[in-house]
Amino acid sequence: MARNLRWVLLIVVVSCLVSKLEASEGDADPLYKSCVEQCQKTGCVGDTCFQHCKFSADGKAIDGPWYMQEPLYLRWKQWDCQSDCQYECMMTREEERKRNGEKPTKYFGKWPLKHVYGIQEPVSVAFSALDLAIQFHGWVSYFILVYYKLPLQSNRKTYYEYNGLLHIYAIIVMNSLFWSGVCHSRDVELTERLNYSSATVLAGFLLILAIVRSFSIHDQSAKIMVTAPILAVVATHILYLNFYNLDEGLHRKVIYAIGAFELVVWGIWAALTSHPSKWKLRAFFVASIVTMCLRMFDFPPYKGYVDAHALRRAAGIPLSYLWWSFVRDDAVFRTTVLLKKSK
Repeated sequence: MARNLRWVLLIVVVSCLVSKLEASEGDADPLYKSCVEQCQKTGCVGDTCFQHCKFSADGKAIDGPWYMQEPLYLRWKQWDCQSDCQYECMMTREEERKRNGEKPTKYFGKWPLKHVYGIQEPVSVAFSALDLAIQFHGWVSYFILVYYKLPLQSNRKTYYEYNGLLHIYAIIVMNSLFWSGVCHSRDVELTERLNYSSATVLAGFLLILAIVRSFSIHDQSAKIMVTAPILAVVATHILYLNFYNLDEGLHRKVIYAIGAFELVVWGIWAALTSHPSKWKLRAFFVASIVTMCLRMFDFPPYKGYVDAHALRRAAGIPLSYLWWSFVRDDAVFRTTVLLKKSK
């Protein structure tokens, strides 16, 4: 009985420690909380005042929410009195901490980042947009290669047997980058759900693509056996996030697990293959490991703009270019091999 009690106490202590580590010091700061409460009453933080923090006698904002008074294309930001007060108090409090020689701290689980025209993480958004452009360029160049530069079969289909998978990948990855940029622009519950869901779909499809290509799976029944369990995991995770609990920690663990499995598959193929562009595959493998490691790093934003998320997005840009470069080489290689076999 005593032994069991010790285990129970140990679990409770560890749980408390984990909770303490995951709590954000910034939003628990009495000075910060007092600032937000005062701002919501007066509509001002120091010399900065917000028109939409002025309320009528019935408690409603005068003339409605501020963002509803903007043009339609700007209303997506949905900044209200509470959001603006939290942001202004956060930046004011961080300036005070800096003057006192204290280090930056997190607020609601996130580092304090400076906004630009209402965009919460401008550097991450810029890198996401650039990565999206690289992915689109890579897809278009691949499309031109397989349909206009390489020989086609008599039924106008490509010889490259992974052509369909690559087109699906292009659509999924561009969709994921789009919602990533939107979420970094304005992080609300809806954009988080869309970002997490699209990232999960991308991670699952990348694992399918890695297995199918690395092991040269052509049989349809074998493809179904590979795809079905992965799709089941992806669908279950998305349903859990959207209809039960939007758990960022769990989502991160699932993405890490799927990504680690994918890297193992690519790593085995990169080590054993005699592919003419194996050096690109190996470089892609190493770069993918570096990018995945960046997901685990966390540090205060440099100059208030560049954080770990931004660096990870930046690392993804050369990775995307390298990936499509390998895909084009692979298409040429497989087409050449299949043409020789057909003769």
